[in-house]
Amino acid sequence: ERTIWIDCDVIQADGGTRTASITGAFVALALAFEKLRERDVLRIIPLSDYVAATSVGIVDGEPLLDLAYDDDSRAEVDMNVVKTGDGRFIEVQGTAEGLPFKRDALDALLNLADLGIRQLIDKQRAIVGHLIALAQQP
Repeated sequence: ERTIWIDCDVIQADGGTRTASITGAFVALALAFEKLRERDVLRIIPLSDYVAATSVGIVDGEPLLDLAYDDDSRAEVDMNVVKTGDGRFIEVQGTAEGLPFKRDALDALLNLADLGIRQLIDKQRAIVGHLIALAQQP
């Protein structure tokens, strides 16, 4: 059993550094596995699904995807969502920055996060999709 630590330094950002780090780290991990397989350190690529994350929030009463710093600092609700490629939740972390929010607002934010994460996973698939396909072969 081995552990791989991925340390992400976001060089330039306007908010969303944690979620960008998670999404980018998955791509970095997949590419690292590819190199290890090429060097015969790994027999198979140990990936079973994609992982991506995004931020969502409510700013001025409106749900927003991928909050910039200015939006985040004014958000009434701020939330990070991490999911797998097949739609399973890894993490949902949300906070009412002022007043509590209703269930329909939560549902709207989760639906918006789904949209954003699907777009991010499409981009991941374009970069490392061949590795996921290799990982799923017997």
